[in-house]
Amino acid sequence: MTLRNNTAVVFAYHTVGVKCLRTLIEGGFEIPLVITHADNPSENIWFESVADLCQAHHIPILLDPDLNDSQLQDRIAQIHPDYLFSFYFRQMIPTQILQLAKLAALNMHGSLLPKYRGRVPINWAVLHGEAETGATLHIMEVKPDAGDIVSQEVVPIGPDQTAYEVFNEVSQAAVIALEKVLPQLLQGQIPRTKNDLSMGSYFGGRKPQDGLINWQASCHDVYNLYRAVAPPYPGAFTMLGVHQLVVAKAQKILPNSLPINQALGLGLFDGKIVGCCPDRGGLWIEELRHHESLISPQDLQKLLNTFTNA
Repeated sequence: MTLRNNTAVVFAYHTVGVKCLRTLIEGGFEIPLVITHADNPSENIWFESVADLCQAHHIPILLDPDLNDSQLQDRIAQIHPDYLFSFYFRQMIPTQILQLAKLAALNMHGSLLPKYRGRVPINWAVLHGEAETGATLHIMEVKPDAGDIVSQEVVPIGPDQTAYEVFNEVSQAAVIALEKVLPQLLQGQIPRTKNDLSMGSYFGGRKPQDGLINWQASCHDVYNLYRAVAPPYPGAFTMLGVHQLVVAKAQKILPNSLPINQALGLGLFDGKIVGCCPDRGGLWIEELRHHESLISPQDLQKLLNTFTNA
């Protein structure tokens, strides 16, 4: 088979960027240029490096160029790419660049569109207790995550899975979704299904401070917050005075399992650290951290005594 539609400029970052870029390379695409991000030294870099993959394959890269720069647009135009791909790239790509793809500009999104359009879709899906999510390859338009669906792969979410665990499965689902349509894309054929936004939802970004636990909520909601932001994400946390304590590992306590006199919030029960909610459920907290230090039940008792005796 002669490959006639196999030139692509790729915008990529993170593990999904690495896996999908590798899929294109192994699938027969020519990639003259990759645009990626420089790692932020203040961020916890737990994911794979697109720059390292490009170096291994001798693919030219640009780190965080101005996407509105006419010189960048001219450079892409001179490549005459059949496709543009965006794989977990963190910026909106302007229309002037999207229009440079001869056939299509395609983005990989970490949800089952039209659900969970926008930022950090896996974390939002876990926070809301969804039973499934997935990966969607879709046409890029000016409006985020609004273009026609090209390929989708479903990923179930277990009731105790953290967002990180789900992310690893969605990363593989992204590869499967891309592989399913590569033969058609190489022939210049782009399958399309309408992305009906009226049937979906949109969510914005999340900040570390959004992980603050509300101990007045149900144990179900508190547990889902823990799962949604558990490490390597910043983590669900609670405050004792000026001390921010992060729940690094926990299990759910079902409603009506803790005694009626158990105080709400952090405390001790049966010699273990728990977080209690009004429904008398909550969290068994196996790892509670203050900065980099692990807080033992004895450490927590001393902290609680400080406030009791103040």
